[in-house]
Amino acid sequence: MMTELSLNVLDVVQNSIRANADFIQIQVVINSEQDSLTITITDNGLGMTKEQIIKAEDPFYTTRTTRPVGLGLPFFKYAAEATGGEFKINSEPGRGTKVTAVFGLSHIDRMPLGDMTSTIHALITLNPDIDFLYIYQVNDNSFKLDTREFREILDGMPFNVPEVSVYIKEYLTENHIEIDAGRIF
Repeated sequence: MMTELSLNVLDVVQNSIRANADFIQIQVVINSEQDSLTITITDNGLGMTKEQIIKAEDPFYTTRTTRPVGLGLPFFKYAAEATGGEFKINSEPGRGTKVTAVFGLSHIDRMPLGDMTSTIHALITLNPDIDFLYIYQVNDNSFKLDTREFREILDGMPFNVPEVSVYIKEYLTENHIEIDAGRIF
């Protein structure tokens, strides 16, 4: 099992990348009043049939040829449901996939959110041909990072250029602290 939810996000996004997505939205919503932490990952990749969705939630099924099991989605599902939350995959062939995991925020079995700043930074800088929309919300405060907007400002400069990479990391770090006041979720 993964030790923090940001690693589950990384795993699901890697599935989106393997499904040829060129736009991926990652949304983290923490709602203290509802005692929930919701992670939604939406892509415009190949999508899945209903049968493939059922198989994707089975730990003994994978489309990968490098190993005989696919534990990422089943572990993510189990982690959500173990906190009294829920897990859902919506997908349509040719239209993409949406994965939603809802966790009980204060539940003793909820894994920590982890280092979303480093996860998002790595995804953006290591996948230069993919656009990401990242939304981080804690109660009524939120921020977003949209690589499409960054691309316009940077006029074609790659995200993995050291100065740009450092700026993206600082932007994520500063905005996370502003939104969650340094609280660890």
